[in-house]
Amino acid sequence: MTVSAGPGAGASATGAGLARRRRRLWLRNSSLGLAVFVLAASGAGWAVYEKLNGNITADDDAAAELARYEKERPTALVRGAQNILLIGSDSRSGKGNRKYGRDSGTERSDTTILLHLAANRHSATAVSLPRDLMVHLPDCRRPDGTRSAPAFAMFNSAFEVGGSACTIRTVEKLTEIRVDHHMVVDFHGFKDMVDAVDGVQVCLKQPIDDKDAKLRLPAGEVTLNGEQALGYVRARKSIGNGSDTDRMDRQQRFLGALVNKVRSNDVLLNPTKLYPVLDAATSSLTTDPDLASLRGLYELVRGMRDIPTERVQFLTVPRTTYAYNANRDQLVEPEAAQLFARLRSDTPVAVAKGLPKGSPGGLPGDSGGKNGNAATDRPVPSRNSFGGPGEGAYDAAFDYEEESNGNTKWPLEQALSPVGTPPPAPTFRGNTAAEDACG
Repeated sequence: MTVSAGPGAGASATGAGLARRRRRLWLRNSSLGLAVFVLAASGAGWAVYEKLNGNITADDDAAAELARYEKERPTALVRGAQNILLIGSDSRSGKGNRKYGRDSGTERSDTTILLHLAANRHSATAVSLPRDLMVHLPDCRRPDGTRSAPAFAMFNSAFEVGGSACTIRTVEKLTEIRVDHHMVVDFHGFKDMVDAVDGVQVCLKQPIDDKDAKLRLPAGEVTLNGEQALGYVRARKSIGNGSDTDRMDRQQRFLGALVNKVRSNDVLLNPTKLYPVLDAATSSLTTDPDLASLRGLYELVRGMRDIPTERVQFLTVPRTTYAYNANRDQLVEPEAAQLFARLRSDTPVAVAKGLPKGSPGGLPGDSGGKNGNAATDRPVPSRNSFGGPGEGAYDAAFDYEEESNGNTKWPLEQALSPVGTPPPAPTFRGNTAAEDACG
């Protein structure tokens, strides 16, 4: 008997065979749709990447100038440790900056911070360098191609004379620390960053009414937008004691609050909020060529994401009034030399808001030595009895040697500690990102 096979070889037109064909058709169409979606998303992602990547400006002139003086630059002592110089420019040129003053065609470093990242990425230490600090400037290449003569002048004039390269060489000469990377940000970029995170909260003990800073704020907890934040970190005469040291302390507390805001899940895990932050950050940056890409920046910050906020530290280099001009600063020694030596060798420092008398990070007047600082008055070994502060007079106390196995010894102060234990980390006046801005 012949059996007639219907559609689908043994199945009716409405049976399993038809269902399989429909499923195959659906899968083909779904796969096509998914492929289109992936391609569209990839294209959008690539467009976003290219947009952010193209925002960053490479500082090729500085790289060429630094290469010219490579032989005189310090050698990095600890593999993996990184030192990044962050420069806030007071340039009035460019988008949105002219309202902060007349554009004279020059610019100075309004804020300069040396950021040290430990090799193990367990800590980050940001050291503010006062703009009025008297330092030795090297000969530098001016924007017009001529060269300046070496000079003894205010630190922030280095940026005016020779841009970021001159500032980096000045810092390296002052600290003997190798600067691995640098970033320059202007007023407009700073404001955009703050606005991109929907403002940063600060606490004011008194109301502020500063016409020069275009700032009027009530006392108490205040969330600052970008324009207000710029006025807050730049104001000097109307807030605190009017000193540049007080202003740097305020800048450090604000940066700590900004770090907390950026690292909060509300920003980092929300693409609609993260993109404006990335766009603002990249648009505002001029960096060395190695950092002038998203890949370069990612490699730098990848190891920083797990640093606990209590190990993100801010401090000002120990300073006091310059002996010959009350409106200028000079380093307090040997505290500054001790700080620089520890950053060079990637050994720990600690910060605290209030310090006991005689602490190495205390400012003059905090303790009772003949110079107003007992820590400064103690005798310190010196390889050059004629050297002055910042010129090697205290270097011998913090020298490092290389053992035959390549490990770095602790400094001379190790001799004062029990055998086999590292010396305690000195404490400097400062704060951490973990501290509550309104605490």
